[in-house]
Amino acid sequence: MSIRQRKKDHVTLTTTGQVDYLKGTGFEDLKFRHNALPEVNFEDTSTEIDFLSHSFSFPLFISSMTGGYTDAGAVNAIIARFCEDYNLPFGVGSQRIMLEDHEAVKSFSVVREHAPNAFIAANIGGAQLIGGMSREHSKLLVHSIEADAVIVHLNPLQELMQPEGDRSFKGIESGIRQLVEAVNKPVIVKETGAGINGMIAARLLEIGISVIDVAGAGGTSWAKVENERKKSGQKREMFNDWGTPTVQCVRELDDLKNDYDFEFIASGGIRSSLHIAKSLCLGADFAAAAQPIIKAVVDEGYEGLEKVYQEWKHQLKIILVLLGCEKPSDLDKRHLYLE
Repeated sequence: MSIRQRKKDHVTLTTTGQVDYLKGTGFEDLKFRHNALPEVNFEDTSTEIDFLSHSFSFPLFISSMTGGYTDAGAVNAIIARFCEDYNLPFGVGSQRIMLEDHEAVKSFSVVREHAPNAFIAANIGGAQLIGGMSREHSKLLVHSIEADAVIVHLNPLQELMQPEGDRSFKGIESGIRQLVEAVNKPVIVKETGAGINGMIAARLLEIGISVIDVAGAGGTSWAKVENERKKSGQKREMFNDWGTPTVQCVRELDDLKNDYDFEFIASGGIRSSLHIAKSLCLGADFAAAAQPIIKAVVDEGYEGLEKVYQEWKHQLKIILVLLGCEKPSDLDKRHLYLE
């Protein structure tokens, strides 16, 4: 099967909501401590927050998912225009196909046409960095979308479930180190939904990574996605629920802040501002989501995405008032308890 068809299958399956983990993210066990005397006015609350030396309107990074198939350019264009209008960061999907097929460049480069000022991150799989990336490919990766950062995604579980997936993972860590040295941009390392724990995060921080996206378990199960693409006799469903829940990953990375100077993103099953606020309370600097964003675009285009954003923004402002906070950076562990 071609990479183009595979990418199209991924978007089709993930937007149905039928490929989520059975186990939760861990957010369901955390409750907010209601503040009955907030001393905060709703109209005085702000959802603005600083991240990666930029100021954004809301703590949501629109995660990588699309690129490299016929309809991806249109989806990317809508998201890019939206991020330009509302000052949100955006990561394109894996640009691997673009490095192999020059015709696919347009489905990625379209983002800068619609978002000349937005914060946009390039994206490449860790497996493509084994042995080092050529200078030509490094430049194309960044310059094709005038990237502000580069995302390296780690997805060994997905690859092992994918019939046409990679089976070699030795050398990725060295490849990431070389990429950090080669590109004059922040490098963000993320999982694709099985989680980055504290032990792996520490290894990444030691080689120069300054931003980590935990992408924990509890949202879309990419093992389940790949199993859905297989014939019945080829499925390995015992791995559908494999992964470290998002909340556990966030807790472990927060513990590392005593020893390392870095920022991290909470993602994996982020479906509302309740999840975003809980993530920030636990120590995350930002949150990210893909599935609800792509679904909104596929279902209702720009207007659907705008609807989700406005609802999440309103939710967060209500949460801030009910916790006695004026802005997201005021959130911390004091506002949560474990049920």
